[in-house]
Amino acid sequence: MTADTHVDGNALGGLFHDLFGREMTHHRACCDSCGSVRPVASLLVYRAAGDVVRCPNCFSVVIVIASSPTGARLGFKSLRWMEMEEPGM
Repeated sequence: MTADTHVDGNALGGLFHDLFGREMTHHRACCDSCGSVRPVASLLVYRAAGDVVRCPNCFSVVIVIASSPTGARLGFKSLRWMEMEEPGM
């Protein structure tokens, strides 16, 4: 995998804001494959017909996003958890 084929998790900011109603890229996520805990912004997003989101530590697929004219489908492949802290905490 080369660095020029992906963008960082900030590219998910708009979609996640639409889905969750808040900024999500600073929240932490845990990879189920290696246990790495990182902000969503640090995940690796590979864009093609859909988005494939990988852990920057072990390169496991964490999330798969497919868009269509009627919405988006998210598959949480190796996302153990995502922490959504309350504002101001």
